[in-house]
Order: sequence, then structure tokens, then C-alpha cells
Amino acid sequence: MSLMRRRAKPPVGSRPGTLVIDAEAEKPKIRLLTYTEAEIQEQAVAGVDELQALLPVEGFAWIDVHGLGDLHTLETLGRLFSIHPLALEDVVHVPTRPKAETYEHNLLIITRMIQAQGNCELDSEQFSILVGKNYVLTLQEWEGDVLEPVRARLRSGRGIIRSAGSGYLGYAILDTIVDAYYPVIETVADRLEQMEEQVMVDPSPKTLRELNRLKNVLIRIRRAVAPQREAVNHLVRDENDFLDATTRLYLRDTYDHCVSSSEAVETSREFVNGLMNTYLTVISNRMNEVMKTLTILMSIFVPVTFMAGLYGMNFDHMPELHWWWSYPVLVLAMLTVAGGMLLYFRRLGWIGSRLPEPDDDS
Repeated sequence: MSLMRRRAKPPVGSRPGTLVIDAEAEKPKIRLLTYTEAEIQEQAVAGVDELQALLPVEGFAWIDVHGLGDLHTLETLGRLFSIHPLALEDVVHVPTRPKAETYEHNLLIITRMIQAQGNCELDSEQFSILVGKNYVLTLQEWEGDVLEPVRARLRSGRGIIRSAGSGYLGYAILDTIVDAYYPVIETVADRLEQMEEQVMVDPSPKTLRELNRLKNVLIRIRRAVAPQREAVNHLVRDENDFLDATTRLYLRDTYDHCVSSSEAVETSREFVNGLMNTYLTVISNRMNEVMKTLTILMSIFVPVTFMAGLYGMNFDHMPELHWWWSYPVLVLAMLTVAGGMLLYFRRLGWIGSRLPEPDDDS
């Protein structure tokens, strides 16, 4: 999926908070996970109108929405969880730059979730997290995510994830998404290392196309990772009612992961640029070798061609033309000149292997 895919947007001059649904967007599928420190329940929700009755009076809820293709569902979620119209607009009108903003009733975190497919293809989508007092609402573009480890932690009840509140669950979701960046970057880096020898041995147009494709993949990853640092830093430094001091402390680790991922992306980008420069250098060297060979051949045949042209003229007063030994002497002269030039070029090291230089101690 393209990171910069064009999406439906409100007309210019529309009222802030106007929602326009992309005709290609998937229809929403809602899954509800409710939990307390002692128990947990998971269920699929048939429709958004049934959701309010299923929300717990005590404990916490994770409302997981896959798909943004229904206006009624999104507007109902906005009313049910008191989502500010500007926040809902950022959620619906993808792509939105990763950021974190605090509103009266919830905290909005927008990030990008990336997954590696076959042959280093990149699957990237916008992922929105709304953290309230006793709930976390997540919305993404289509079905499938990297959050199974978070669900497994909730099911097992290990650690403090069930007792630490909705803010900690929001942190755990964001941290897992950020942690999923690094395996994708490593996959691309491994592919680049495999191509390093190929660039030297077989610098074909196919190799150049593959390098250019990987460069574009890294650019897309960078667009996802780089703004995330600023968003997480905002969560760490600015206090709000939805993240306590303990959760902000854990978010420092998430910020470190963002920095590490950004540095890894930049390292891979420098590497692929170096490979492309190496490719151009190898191609240039091969072209130089071809031109040198052709130049040597022309240098050898120029004097031979001159002699053949000179004695190929039909003038009457050319004594050599009537001499019995003219032909063998001319052929011998041609061979001598050509052989002499070959030996001279070999002595210079232009063809064959260069002669070893004398030892300075001898």
C-alpha cells in the first residue's frame, strides 16, 4: 500500500470537522475487549449501535476498529466517546502526519503502522489511538495489525497492563507499533547487504532498478518514522490527564526506539546511496575498459592501414610495386609494426598484466 496514496478530502473552504469517506475504504469491523485486573472478555460487535450497551461499567475497554469506510459508524463513535470534530477529521482523512494532541475528553495519538511483505514490499497504514479515562479506541485503515503481542499480554494478565489503566494500554499499543519498525528496516538492510556483491559482479539494469526500489521503500519508512519521534517526545514532556507519570516514564523507552529506528533508516539510506554510486563507478570502469581496448586496436591498425593505403594507390612511378619481394616485405613490415605495438602496450600495462616493478632494495 502506498504511504502517500491520494484520499478523499473535504472541498476547499469546508467547515472544520467535515468528514468525507473514501469510496475505496474498507467497511468497519469492530472488536471489543473489556478487562479488569481479574478477568477479560473479547467479542466481535455486529454494529456500532450495539456498542454502547456492551461497554463495561467497571474496568477498561479496548474498542478496536478495522476499516474507515462508513460515515455512520465514525460519527456514532465520535458522539459516543466525545471525540472532538478536528480529532475525528484527522482520524478519517488519511494520511495525517504522526502527532499527539490532547483534547478535553481524550488524547489523540496518530502513528503509522508498517509491515514487511514478500521481497521487501512495504505495507503501511495510518493508525489512530484515542485514550480516554477508562477506554482506548483504535482505528486503522484495513484489517490486520502487529498488536497480537499486546492482546496476548492482556489475556495472560502478566505484568501491570490490566491494572495500570487505559493510558498504559495506549502506551503498550504505541510501543508495539514502534517496535515493529525495526524488523522491517532490518529486512531491507539485509537485502542491501545481499546486493553489495551483486553490484560489483553483475551491475545490470535490473540491479539498478532493485536498488532504486529499495531506496523508495526506505524513503517511505523514513516518512513514517521521523515524525513519530516528535509525537512521542510530546507525550513524554507534556503532562495531561490521560497519561500518568509512570506511563510517561515508559514512553521514554519508546522514544529511544524511535531514535534507533530513525538512525537505522538513515544508515540504510546512506548504504543504498553508496551502492548506487558503486554501481555507476563499476559501469564507468567497464566502459573505460571497452574504450581503452577499442583505442588500442585502432592504434595498432592505423599504421597498418596507412601502409596498405599507401601501396594500394595505382600510380605508375612507384618502384616498389614492380619489385618481386614487395608483397612479402610489406606483409612482414605490417606484422612487425603490429607486434611491436602490442609488446609496447603490454610493457605499459595497457593490455594483459602489468610487469612487476623492480624491488627498491635490489
